[in-house]
Amino acid sequence: MGESPSVLEAWPDLSGTLFQRYNFRIKTFHDEIFTETAGREALLGACSVRNNGGGKLMAKEMPAKANLTEGPIGRNLLLFALPVLMGNVLQSLNGTINSIWVGNYLGESAFAATSNANNILFFLLSLVFGIGMASTILIGQSVGAGDEAKAKRVVGTSALFFTSLSIVITAVGMLFSEAILRGMSTPADAMPYAAAYLRIIFLGVPFMFFYNFVMMILRGAGDAKTPFYFLLLSTVLDIVLNPVFIFGLGPLPRMDTAGAALASVIAQLVALVGLVWHLYRRKHFLRLTAADRHLLRFDPQIVGALVKKGIPMGLQMMIVSTSAIAIVQLVNSFGSVATAAFGAAMQISSYVQMPAMAIGGAVSTLAAQNVGAGKWDRVHRTTLLGILFNFVMTGTLVGVIYLFNRQALGLFLQDEAAIAIGMTINHITLWAFILFGITFVVSGVVRATGAVMIPLLTTFLALWCFRVPLAYYLGHAYGLDALWWSFPVGFGVGIVLSSMYYLWGNWRQAKMLEPAAGAPAVE
Repeated sequence: MGESPSVLEAWPDLSGTLFQRYNFRIKTFHDEIFTETAGREALLGACSVRNNGGGKLMAKEMPAKANLTEGPIGRNLLLFALPVLMGNVLQSLNGTINSIWVGNYLGESAFAATSNANNILFFLLSLVFGIGMASTILIGQSVGAGDEAKAKRVVGTSALFFTSLSIVITAVGMLFSEAILRGMSTPADAMPYAAAYLRIIFLGVPFMFFYNFVMMILRGAGDAKTPFYFLLLSTVLDIVLNPVFIFGLGPLPRMDTAGAALASVIAQLVALVGLVWHLYRRKHFLRLTAADRHLLRFDPQIVGALVKKGIPMGLQMMIVSTSAIAIVQLVNSFGSVATAAFGAAMQISSYVQMPAMAIGGAVSTLAAQNVGAGKWDRVHRTTLLGILFNFVMTGTLVGVIYLFNRQALGLFLQDEAAIAIGMTINHITLWAFILFGITFVVSGVVRATGAVMIPLLTTFLALWCFRVPLAYYLGHAYGLDALWWSFPVGFGVGIVLSSMYYLWGNWRQAKMLEPAAGAPAVE
């Protein structure tokens, strides 16, 4: 990475404020990442290496409930982020393989169809993200404060909340699938493929929602490895089942894009059943037993937190997804070739975003536990290490994609015109995902305290006041190639607003749980 100025000079505003405000130097990065502190034993053996008596070295595994309030922050962060990152890789690899099957064997129209439908799926998963993140933060703060009873209260109420929400979404989605796709200006040649794909996805929403919910609960407790193992199971199943259902191998009928959706739903259902069975077999401290039946209710205090904190976080992701849908709608107006190129470029960018997503999730969990324990110095150092790790990891991926741009797009696209459009998209947009990563890390720390409204507002301003209007203006005024510049502009606005709030906002005073009527405030 070079000497320290190469890191700091890339963002002069940050080097003069964020880093200097907390007297942070490159020496501190080294100490936090590699030095074993007095709290090493309290880390619960998360990354220590021991001799097993036979001369072989074995790494201790992070337990189901990890104490992230002590020990080297860099080590904790990497140990938590890497399984999440590998899980993200698996999920994106799964989507990539599905896209390769669809794009290369069913054609550009089918690929454009799944690209449109996947934007709707992302919109739905925004609901999971919001409520799930609120649950994750509540559990993380409870674990950090040593209050397991409160953590189980959160699990019980959240489980009932998710179940009810998923049933409603499935019913509405099945009724209005085609209307939703028409509202997105889905190309006519892609509509049959997209409708068939989307109906299966809506049928699987309850399984997808609950699967993601359980994984987020485990991460809130500091366990990132168990979700990874079951993501691996889900991905392998999906990859194996895709050609079976798409092409109708053996006695099964050919299902085209609907087969790709069915493979994903079955894979996640199997993984969900296996995950729940594993939690009860291992007697995980957050499992609900017969004695915990009373926790399966709408606890007013927790529901209030899920609604007040989870909905703004969900809305934040919905703003992201609706802005993406608006961009897709604009790109659709340029034809199926442009839509396919954009879909392929977004598949590639999903890999570039993965380090930021993993690190952002990790810093949020670490910060939540340390907020619960009242260790604010560790919260600040977590932010800075998250920014550094994002810069190194995302920057490396961006460089690799620039070197192999055509080859990467060729995995999804056969049409030379589509590949040319995709190369232009990547050249203009990929570098800006480094800015996105910094914003995601900062927002993850801020959310860990329960401060959710300002991040929601900054996301809205960056996307709907800058990126989307600029994309439509540039697209209509200067053509397809120009509209991609709206991405760097939107990311730039996002990092400026998020950094200002982190440095000078009142997010440190936020609370996740409001006190119940007649009860003292819950810290």
